[in-house]
Amino acid sequence: MVGNETTYEDGHGSRKNITELVEGAKKANGVLEARQLAMRIFEDYTVSWYWIVIGLVIAMVLSLLFIILLRFLAGIMVWVMIIMVILVLGYGIFHCYMEYARLRGEAGSDISLVDLGFQTDLRVYLHLRQTWMAFMIILSILEVIIILLLIFLRKRILIAIALIKEASRAVGYVMCSMLYPLVTFFLLCLCIAYWASTAVFLSTSNEAVYKIFDDETCPLVGKTCKPEIFPSSNESRLCPKARCQFAFYGGESGYHQALLGLQIFNVFMFFWLANFVLALGQVTLAGAFASYYWALRKPDDLPAFPLFSAFSRALRYHTGSLAFGALILAIVQIIRVMLEYLDQRLKAAENKFAKFLMTCLKCCFWCLEKFIKFLNRNAYIMIAIYGTNFCTSARNAFFLLMRNIIRVAVLDKVTDFLFLLGKLLIVGSVGILAFFFFTHRIRIVQDTAPPLNYYWVPILTVIVGSYLIAHGFFSVYGMCVDTLFLCFCEDLERNDGSQERPYFMSPELRDILLKGSAEEGKWEETEE
Repeated sequence: MVGNETTYEDGHGSRKNITELVEGAKKANGVLEARQLAMRIFEDYTVSWYWIVIGLVIAMVLSLLFIILLRFLAGIMVWVMIIMVILVLGYGIFHCYMEYARLRGEAGSDISLVDLGFQTDLRVYLHLRQTWMAFMIILSILEVIIILLLIFLRKRILIAIALIKEASRAVGYVMCSMLYPLVTFFLLCLCIAYWASTAVFLSTSNEAVYKIFDDETCPLVGKTCKPEIFPSSNESRLCPKARCQFAFYGGESGYHQALLGLQIFNVFMFFWLANFVLALGQVTLAGAFASYYWALRKPDDLPAFPLFSAFSRALRYHTGSLAFGALILAIVQIIRVMLEYLDQRLKAAENKFAKFLMTCLKCCFWCLEKFIKFLNRNAYIMIAIYGTNFCTSARNAFFLLMRNIIRVAVLDKVTDFLFLLGKLLIVGSVGILAFFFFTHRIRIVQDTAPPLNYYWVPILTVIVGSYLIAHGFFSVYGMCVDTLFLCFCEDLERNDGSQERPYFMSPELRDILLKGSAEEGKWEETEE
């Protein structure tokens, strides 16, 4: 209430309800809180940036050490990785339970998350028992899912380990492939810089537009004017009380009306260039690892510089195929962006059918994007092997995978699952170390950790950065496994193991994979 009344004078001769003032005060307070939050986060970064860099370096060293150990101890490292992931999740469940038990009986710890609402200081949530209960439930569900998957996939894991061992040998002979993600990262930074600079130039190319305003009825109201010459213009004589005032930033020329379309085209070009860079990396790595697989005497028949040779072939012979594959993916991605834009504009609408249709379209195009990414990846491998165009390579790769669909499900997905566990192990280890460091729980370096407003800021930064670093290293392994797997399927169809047509795969890989294929065939027969 204002002055014991529910209405107030707004200063323009009209009265307004006090609820409008309350809503305005809430919004202004939200803006101030967001500004204060941003300033505190910036302060945390200024005092902890070097410790964040150290955490990321530790993640890079752990990833590199893990990859090197996979080269020599692939089987042991995979099982150690599985056990360590289970132990890390188990410790997380134990820690959440101890915090939940410690808060029992403390004042204010039984408040629910719904009653508390959103708070800018996220440390408040850590004093609630319900927060630790939610963390414990999530980690427990994740632990149970991983254990069940390991139980049901125990035989497939042995086959996947053999493929990882072969991939380790290939990566060992093409060790410079571990550095190629840096090239991709540099090229993606160039694409982002080009897109951002173009978007800024387009956004700031508007002009100040002035319109004619008049309190009385004037036929010229709303027309464009120039404040420098308006007092002496004919419009001023026709409407003496009219004013030439600023209206908005923009323009009424054809160029200014096309700015939205130019921004959309700029986003489309960014998608196209980024997908081309990723495709170039995939073809380069696939070409290097395919040259290892199709060498009959390994490593004697390998070229001197397999990665550089594959990169040169990709730029010289396959630029058009890569651009075409990137174009298809970019078209689907820009359609998804436009659907998201329309969805934001239609949120206020109450048409349930329109919302349902928009949700279906978004789901369909998401699935289409995933399928095209999968098809493109395998098409690029076929391009690296045979040098055929994109459409031919995509068709051959698709039918080759369909003829070996059981092996795809068994090997490809299991190895992806194992690599995911490796990423979780590295991220979890570095994340736990960062948590204990920034919360001053390591006594040896307790005084070294910087004082922070929100200790979750550097911790989340280290976790996200560690995941990106681990993903960069494991993406090389993933591309190696996919290439060797596709080469293996092609090798089985082209050769029979005789002296005239010998297998190019290693004897260890042949024994494990062919044995696994025989077991899958027997399992299918018993099912029938």
